[in-house]
Amino acid sequence: MMEELVSIIGNWGFPIAVSIYLLVRIEGKLENLTESIRGLSEAIRKEA
Repeated sequence: MMEELVSIIGNWGFPIAVSIYLLVRIEGKLENLTESIRGLSEAIRKEA
C-alpha cells in the first residue's frame, strides 16, 4: 500500500506541480494583459 502511494505521488506529483507553476505564471501575465486592454480602451474612448 505504501509503495503504491509513493508511486502515485511520484507519477502525479511532478505534473501537478508543473501545472500549478504554469497557472500561477500565466495568471500574472493575464492580469497585465487585462490592464493593458483597459488602458487602450480608455485611450480610444478619449480620442473618439
